[in-house]
Amino acid sequence: MAKDPICGMYVEEKQSALRQDLDGIQYYFCCKSCMHEFTAPEKELEKIKMLVTIGILLAVPITFLTYVNVLPVDLNHYVLFFLATPIQFWIGWRFYQGTFDALKHRTTNMDVLIAMGTTAAWAYCTIVTFVPGVFPFHDVYYDTSAIIIVFVLIGRLLEQKTKAKASKAIRKLFDMQPRMAHIVRNGLESEVPVEQVRIGDEIIVRPGEKIPVDGIILDGNSSVDESAITGESMPVSKKIGDEVIGSTINKSGMMRLKATKIGKDTLVSQIIKLVEDAKSSRVPMQRLADKVSSYFVPIVVSVAIASALGWFFLGGIGLTFSLLAFVSVIVIACPCALGIATPSALMVGGGKAAENGILIKGGENLEIARKINVIAFDKTGTLTKGTLSVTDVVQLSDLSIDEILRLASISEKYSEHPIGQAIMLHAKEQGVILGEPESFDVLTGYGTRVQYSGHVLLIGNRKLVQDNGIKTSDVEEKMQGLESQAKTVILVALDGILVGIIALADVIKEDAFYAIRELQKMKIKIVMLTGDNEKTAKAIADKLGIDNVYAGILPHQKEFVIQKLQEKGKVVAMVGDGINDAPALASADLGIAIGSGTDIAKETGGIVLIKENLSDVITAIELSKKTFAKIKQNLFWAFAYNAALIPIAAGILVPFFGAQMYSYLPLLAGGAMAISSATVVGNSILLSRYRPKKLV
Repeated sequence: MAKDPICGMYVEEKQSALRQDLDGIQYYFCCKSCMHEFTAPEKELEKIKMLVTIGILLAVPITFLTYVNVLPVDLNHYVLFFLATPIQFWIGWRFYQGTFDALKHRTTNMDVLIAMGTTAAWAYCTIVTFVPGVFPFHDVYYDTSAIIIVFVLIGRLLEQKTKAKASKAIRKLFDMQPRMAHIVRNGLESEVPVEQVRIGDEIIVRPGEKIPVDGIILDGNSSVDESAITGESMPVSKKIGDEVIGSTINKSGMMRLKATKIGKDTLVSQIIKLVEDAKSSRVPMQRLADKVSSYFVPIVVSVAIASALGWFFLGGIGLTFSLLAFVSVIVIACPCALGIATPSALMVGGGKAAENGILIKGGENLEIARKINVIAFDKTGTLTKGTLSVTDVVQLSDLSIDEILRLASISEKYSEHPIGQAIMLHAKEQGVILGEPESFDVLTGYGTRVQYSGHVLLIGNRKLVQDNGIKTSDVEEKMQGLESQAKTVILVALDGILVGIIALADVIKEDAFYAIRELQKMKIKIVMLTGDNEKTAKAIADKLGIDNVYAGILPHQKEFVIQKLQEKGKVVAMVGDGINDAPALASADLGIAIGSGTDIAKETGGIVLIKENLSDVITAIELSKKTFAKIKQNLFWAFAYNAALIPIAAGILVPFFGAQMYSYLPLLAGGAMAISSATVVGNSILLSRYRPKKLV
C-alpha cells in the first residue's frame, strides 16, 4: 500500500490507481484533487480561491433571502434553489469526490459528513420547493448547506495557501546556480551555458564570480566563500589540487579548474534533490476532524436509520415523518463550525505569533511542535551572529591599543576579506582616525603587506610573519589561548617587529544562552550541526552547555544526522538559517528557520522566526502547543451542540409534542450552527491572552 503524499490516505499500488512519476519516483493518489494539488499546487490554489469567492457571492443573497421576506414565498423558494444548487454540486463537488474515495477505501472522513448533511438539507429543501405536498412544512433552509460548504472551503483555502509556499524553495535553490561558465577549449576561452560544461573541461573563474560546477584547482590561489553550502563563516583558502564546490563565490584570485562533477551530480543539485524528496515524502497531519468523523459518521447514520425505521414500524407516524426523522438527524449532525474550528484558532494563534515575530505555517507544524524532544541547531548565523567581530586587541609593544587598531585598519582599508572588514568596522566604532596606505598588496591566504609613511606593515596569520623572518615563539602561548576560545588570531607587525595581536570571532547571540537553558529545562535534547571546524564548534558548544556536536559536516550529512535521530524514535526539530540547512529543515519533523537567513531556509521551514531572537524558538513551541490545544477544543464544540440535538432530531420529543415538532428543525439547525460557531470563535479569541516568557 502506498500513501497519498497530500492527504495521507493509503492507496493500493495497482495499474488503475491514480499515480504520477516525479524524478523516477512513483506517487499514488486517492483522488484527482490530491494529484492536482501535488503536481500543480499554484493552479489548485487559484481554483480554490475562485470557488471560495463565488461561494461567498452566492451565500450572501441566499442568507438574506432566507430571513428577509422581499419576494413571494414560491418565487423566493425557486430563487434560493437556483442560487444554492451551484454551491451544492459545483463548489461543493470536492466533498462528493472525497466521499466516494473514502468509501472506496472503506473509511469515512469529514467529506462524508459534509456531503451527507448538506445533500440531505438540499434534497429536503428541493422537495419542499418543487413538490410542496410531500412534507407538511413549507419553510426551506438552503442557507444551512450553502454556509457549511463555503465555511469548510475557506478552511481548505487557508491550509492550501501555506502548502503552496513550499514549492518556492525549490525554485530559489535553482536560482542560486550560475547560468554561464568560462571554459577553455583548444586554447581559446569562451562563455557557454553551464549545461554545456563537460567533465574534464578547463574553467576560468575570476574574482567575484560564482564557481559554475564542482571541480579541482589546476592553477591559481584564492579564498572562496562557501558559507551558503557549508555554513563556514570564514572564506576558505584554496590552492592547486584543492576541491571547489559549484555555486560558491570566488573572493580574490583568479583560478583555473578542471570540472569533476556536472549537472545533477554537483553538490548543489544534490541539495535540491534532498529538499525536493523530503518535501514530497512528508506526510501531512492526519486531520483531527477526519479522525473524529470516522467515528461520528457511522454513529450518525446508524441513529438516523434506527430513528426512521423505529418511528415507521413502531411509532406508526407514517412514511413522511419517518423519512423526515432520517433527514433531520443527518442535517442537524453536520456541524458548520467544523469548517472554522481550525482556521479560527490558526488565525488568532498566527496573529499572536506574528506579534511576537513568529510565522507558523499550517496545522501539521502545530501538531508536531508539541511532540518535539530533540532540537538540532545550526551554528553559524543561528547560535552565533554569523559575522566576525573583534573580541580582543593584545599589546606586544609600547604602542597603544588604538594605535594597533589604526595600523591594522590602514592595512585592511582596501581589503574585501571579512577579517579586514571586521577590523575596519571595529576601528570606526572605537573612533580611530584612519590613514591612507601608500601601497597595498593582498597575499591570498596569508594577509596583507602595506607601505605607510615609510614603514612596512604586515597583518595576517603565523605563516605570513614567519615567512618574513619574524619569530612567533614568544607569543605562541597567548595565540593558542585565544584560539582555544574559537577565535581567529591576526598578527600585526611594524617594520619586522610584532606590535599586537587582534582576535576575532563569530560572537554567540545574546539570548542563545537563555534559549538553550530553557529548552533543556523542557527536557528537550540539544544537538549542534555545523560545517565549521571541530575546534571552533566545540568551543561554542562548551560555552552554551551543548554536549552533542557534529562538526565539519556538509548539508547531506546534516540531513543524515536528523534521519538517524528519527530512526531512534526521536521527534526532531531543526533550527537553521542558510541554504546549507535546507535539506535538514525539510527532512526534520519540524523545520524552524531564522527570518534573517536565506529565503530558501524560510520557505523550507514550517516555522519562521522573523526576528533573530533564539528565545522565539521557545515561544514558537509554546504557542504551537496552545494553538493546537485550542483546535482540539474547537473541534469538540463544533460537534457538541449538534450532537446534543441529535436525540431531538431522532424524535425523542415526538411523544410529548407530536410529529409537528419537525417544523422547528430549521430553527434548531440554525441555532446549533450559530451557537457552535460563536463558541468556536470565542474560544479561539481566548488564545490572544497568551504572553511569552520574559528573557532573563
